[in-house]
Amino acid sequence: MSSEESSPHRSIDNMLVGDEIEELDDKEFELPPVETPPTLESILNEVDEEEEEGFGGHAEFGPFLGDGSDSASLDTASLASTDSGERSHSRSRRVEKSSPPHGVVLRHAVLKGISAQLVSAAEKADAGNPTAMTVSEVIAVGTAHGLVLVFDPQQILKMSLGSLSTGAQYGSVSALSINNNCSRLLVGHAHGQITMWDLLNGKLLRLIIDAHPPGNAILHIKFTDDPTIAVCNDSGGSVFELNFRRVLGVRTCESRCIFSGAKGEACCIEPVRSPPHSSGHATSPCLLLALASLTKVLVVTLKPALRVLLSVSYGKPSPASVPLLAWQMVCARGRVEPLLAFCRGHIVHFFLADCSSPDEISFGKLRELSLPYDLIGLQWVTSRVLAVLDCHERLHVIERVLSRDGGTEGVMCMEDLQMLDLERVALVYNSSHFKSLATGGNVSQALALVGERACYQSICNYSIQIFFLGLKAVHILSLTTWKERIDLLVHREHWQCALELAWTFYQGTARAVYGLSGNSEKRKAMVTDCMIELLLQYVADTVKKNEHLKAQPAEKACQDVMTMAVDYLILLGRQDVLFGTVWELVSGNSGARASLLSALGTAVLAGRMRTLPPPAARELLSMLRQRGMLANLEACLLRMDVTALDMQQVLDICWTHGLYDAIFYVNNTGMNDYISPMLDILKMLQNSFVPGQQQPPDDKVLAGNKLLVYISCCLVGRAYPVGDIPANLVATVKKQVFECLVSLHSDDTTADEDMYPHVRTLLRFDTREFLNVLALTFVDVTDDRQALEFQQRIVDVLLKVMVEGGGFSPSQVGSLFTFLARQLARPDNTLFVNRQLFEQVLEFLCTPGDNSRHAERQQALLELLQAGGTSHFEEEYLLGLAEKAQFYHVCEFILERKEQYGSIVLCYLRDHARQEAVFSYIHNLLSLPGYTPAHCAAVRQQTLSHMKNLAEINARKTSDLVVDHFGAEILQVLDSLQSSPQLLLHFLESLLEPLGSGQGVRNIGEGPVVAKTYLELLSNERPTAVLPFLKSCDMYYLEEAIQIVECCSVLDAVSYLLEKKGDAKGAFTVILKVLKRDLKTYVNAQGSVEDSPGQSLINVESTLKDVVGLCQRNSGKLEEREREGMWFPLLEVMLAQQRKLGPEYSAQVEELKRLTREVINSMAGFIAIPSILLRLLQDPAYSTSKFGEVKDLMLTMLETFNYEKTLLSTTTDLIRHDLHWALSQLRGTAARGLHPRGEACCLCGQAFRHRHRPTGDRKLIVFGRCGHGYHADCLAGAMRAGSCTPGAHLTSIPSMNCYLCHASQAGSQRKSDTHLSQHSKLDVGTKDKRQEKQRKKVVEVTMDQQQVQALEALHNVSSGPSRIAVLAELARSREQDSTPARGAHGTSDPNSVLFNKSFQLRLVPPPLRD
Repeated sequence: MSSEESSPHRSIDNMLVGDEIEELDDKEFELPPVETPPTLESILNEVDEEEEEGFGGHAEFGPFLGDGSDSASLDTASLASTDSGERSHSRSRRVEKSSPPHGVVLRHAVLKGISAQLVSAAEKADAGNPTAMTVSEVIAVGTAHGLVLVFDPQQILKMSLGSLSTGAQYGSVSALSINNNCSRLLVGHAHGQITMWDLLNGKLLRLIIDAHPPGNAILHIKFTDDPTIAVCNDSGGSVFELNFRRVLGVRTCESRCIFSGAKGEACCIEPVRSPPHSSGHATSPCLLLALASLTKVLVVTLKPALRVLLSVSYGKPSPASVPLLAWQMVCARGRVEPLLAFCRGHIVHFFLADCSSPDEISFGKLRELSLPYDLIGLQWVTSRVLAVLDCHERLHVIERVLSRDGGTEGVMCMEDLQMLDLERVALVYNSSHFKSLATGGNVSQALALVGERACYQSICNYSIQIFFLGLKAVHILSLTTWKERIDLLVHREHWQCALELAWTFYQGTARAVYGLSGNSEKRKAMVTDCMIELLLQYVADTVKKNEHLKAQPAEKACQDVMTMAVDYLILLGRQDVLFGTVWELVSGNSGARASLLSALGTAVLAGRMRTLPPPAARELLSMLRQRGMLANLEACLLRMDVTALDMQQVLDICWTHGLYDAIFYVNNTGMNDYISPMLDILKMLQNSFVPGQQQPPDDKVLAGNKLLVYISCCLVGRAYPVGDIPANLVATVKKQVFECLVSLHSDDTTADEDMYPHVRTLLRFDTREFLNVLALTFVDVTDDRQALEFQQRIVDVLLKVMVEGGGFSPSQVGSLFTFLARQLARPDNTLFVNRQLFEQVLEFLCTPGDNSRHAERQQALLELLQAGGTSHFEEEYLLGLAEKAQFYHVCEFILERKEQYGSIVLCYLRDHARQEAVFSYIHNLLSLPGYTPAHCAAVRQQTLSHMKNLAEINARKTSDLVVDHFGAEILQVLDSLQSSPQLLLHFLESLLEPLGSGQGVRNIGEGPVVAKTYLELLSNERPTAVLPFLKSCDMYYLEEAIQIVECCSVLDAVSYLLEKKGDAKGAFTVILKVLKRDLKTYVNAQGSVEDSPGQSLINVESTLKDVVGLCQRNSGKLEEREREGMWFPLLEVMLAQQRKLGPEYSAQVEELKRLTREVINSMAGFIAIPSILLRLLQDPAYSTSKFGEVKDLMLTMLETFNYEKTLLSTTTDLIRHDLHWALSQLRGTAARGLHPRGEACCLCGQAFRHRHRPTGDRKLIVFGRCGHGYHADCLAGAMRAGSCTPGAHLTSIPSMNCYLCHASQAGSQRKSDTHLSQHSKLDVGTKDKRQEKQRKKVVEVTMDQQQVQALEALHNVSSGPSRIAVLAELARSREQDSTPARGAHGTSDPNSVLFNKSFQLRLVPPPLRD
């Protein structure tokens, strides 16, 4: 085996390739030929030459066992755990990898020395396969032949207990237990015997054969904290207490049953035991014992008396699931207390003991853990880490996380920190012992079913290790320390994962942490040292690995390493290491040095580092400058502490490359100089102005804009570009900047320099923006006397420079006055401007003809007036100036103050930017309350006077306004628009626009006049739109409309109106003319360029469709001769055009013949087919032709005939079927027998049958289907007394109803009628109550028209169409599917009797035959 395979780092996390545990080779353990057979001791103590001792390259497992203490239980904070997907020991099967990178939590290895000796003992000494195991300071393994092999921590066989002869008598070893001081060993056997051995000398101390009923195997045997007391559990399900005594040198054992198997078999027992070499705990005197039966878990005390402390049921687990128990000592409530974990199935329950005193022990339930798999093994690794084995032999590592209060409630992390597949371990199961096969199998089926998965004696833990007993090997899983987890990742060169894991240890977010003890600061210090060592090693290895590369590839290769090193060292606060050891490591490699500088730059830009040593800062800035990364260079300077830099060098770089933000920052932060950069940029701007050019060159505009922002920040106490000015310097900086701005001359003044050069320069650069900067400083300064003085002084300087000095354009001067107007309009204004200057501002703002900054000047004046400026002017004078300047906002403001709302309408009309808003203004004023009738009248008058202007702006909104508010003046509105026909047409089009599908048009006053006017305009301007209007609107007079459209020759509209009038013949004549015109156009369009034949054909088809529709709609109302007078002229028109066309019009002829066939198909439903054929055969276009030309026509008619014949026969069959069904139901009902409810009349109560009554005196009896029966005489008398006239005979009643049922229905009807009626009382004076009741009048409630319509709508919805209507619809749809033209004649008349809901078929049913 190689050294790598035997190293302790062979357990792999989920990112690494795992080891494959080497399988045992029998050839290694062959015995050499000797004359004397070896003894068992000699065989077991043999060591193969090729075998490497111990686990993980060590000769013993003692380092993992240590002193048995669990430092993680009490001293180590559980920080985190990562997942490791380790391989199993098989070469072919690999473990399942888990998702998060937690590293290796449990390290897997094989105790090869013990495993080899177990195999040798089984194969060469007939010791049998291993069956049970226990671990303390030694490892004891029981075999199938009754032997117990004891190994020391060096995996050397210390002793072999028992013999093959006793093994044959006692059976296999089924349970083992070692006491706390590792001096005694209890062995349970399959035949029920219990032996106690001395582990110091290997002597048998006790043989116990009567501790429990014979014939039951020992399933569990456990020492308690009291070395004289043990407990055992047998296959009968009972639990016994074993009390060891020594009297006069004689060793005895007394047994007491503490749980009987008759009450439910106990499967598992677990006493609370103190950790090795500890002083015990609060429950030690009580000897707590947990036992798990098939249905529940009990916790009892053995001393001083047997007492039940806890009883919990599992719920409803699977019958095959295994009960599991595990105790662990945890720190809770400031003391060490036992925590019980138990489960059966997939739910793990946790109960924490409250051991305030031995006499008062209680248990509190913590949150349970539900897992997605059933468990067969449950072991604590530490006080927070659990190892569970599922039914598929996969080991999962989870951690218990305590709640914030650190006390009673904890939640379990559902994430598998690590998962290992132990299937190839060949785990030893205790099924044969649970089934008690050695004693005849006398166990219950439930216990035998549990035993299928029982492996209690194959899994045990000691300290932070879990041992698994396999058939050929002993496996150990040890909790790795935090350092080992990191070292394993480093060993595999997964540096990033190692650093991430180490950082979780530092933050305290890692899980399953072991070996990291002490308080938080101490743990962080330990992790910090580890991470620094790791980072230095990582950097050194990376630099060495890439030292042969050139600068650029080396920089790329080292980039991730350096970024990681910089980030982690900054997080750890160890910049000394970064700029010390790391800086020296990369000093000889230019690429690595560049990558380190890049990482430093990134950290500076992210704000994680502000201070750099001067050499590092100098190299970083130089590198950024050489690479042209000027934006990054400036950003770095803004985020660095520049006091440690060479100021002059930095400023030279910034001025050279125009890094003005950095210039401001370095001067302000590094030297507390706020004026020098300002003066330098002002001088640069002043020198950049070219005579005759307003703006400086583009390269200086950026500097000027930044200077304006810098000045505004300084004047409001903010630093530029980031941060704030120190509070003790705010006032000083404001004063310095202000003095610099308003200084009379510059420092290096010349003789020809103007006054206030700095203000003049900024005004020339950008007047508007400079004034905006000043406006920002005028906000919220009422309590700052210095600022108020500055405002007044700067205003005086501005006026002196721009008004008195000159040299500025009118636009710039206008910007100044606008600025002054806004400042004067402020409520908290403190500026003083003389009256003359104020009037100059007003005159300048209202200068007529000056369109520059019109909106801005108007807004400035409006703000001035809104702030109270009207008190300084006369309103009439101000209104006149505003009208001349076209300041309509200002005019509206003044007119609203004067309540001249009508004139405001004119302001909106004249203001082109707000013309659309006039409609909302008028509507709101006429609709909203708060305005007097006089105000509304003025607005109405102005609106009516300017209705034409409103229509020109928006005709649709004008029509809405007229409908809402001017319906009575509609004729006046029409008169005002008569001068512009197109405008009137648009207005009426919007006014009469249809509201929606089937809703018609809006209801307006003088509707016929409006409709007539619109129809006249429409007929002259857009004739094609006349017919759609006539169909959507019905406000016009029919005769007037006919005259208008006839006058304008809108023939389709004339035809529609004539048909609507009832003159179908006249309508047909008109539409036929249109068809003739379109046919003529179509024929003549063959050689025309303007009108293509395709469009002409479309027109013909459309007109023909209208003609056919007209004929079909009216054919049902006409006699046969009148129908022929419509259809045959239409057919003649179609045939006449075909006669006139010669051979050169063959295409047109074919199209006309197609249309003729459609006409014939349509008329076939109304005209006799022989008449149609006769007319066709007499026509020259078809009489001289061959049969083939008329074949299609005849076939089409025959098809129509066949279809109608089929439809008729189908309808007849349906009617007959329905009639037959109805009659059969009627006959069946009539022939059905009746079942009377009783044998007496329901009216008189006398029996129907009297034995003593003469036969001739018997009465006629009437029965109803409801079961009521009556004498005919009784029923007739009751009906006469009720509703029938006196003397009426029973047989004269047209319809028979059950008297009682009918009376009850009538009573309920009368009751409901009472609710729908109102009673009025009459004044009866002194009359009695009976007369008063007689004079009461019942006022019947009548429904109004809306209620009647609602009732009819409900009736129409609830009633379905008749069968004949359905058939008619079916016929119509079928005809439409066959031919487009034929569908017209299949359309049934809605007024037909077939669609009448009261239509009934008066058919006489055939007589019933016997």
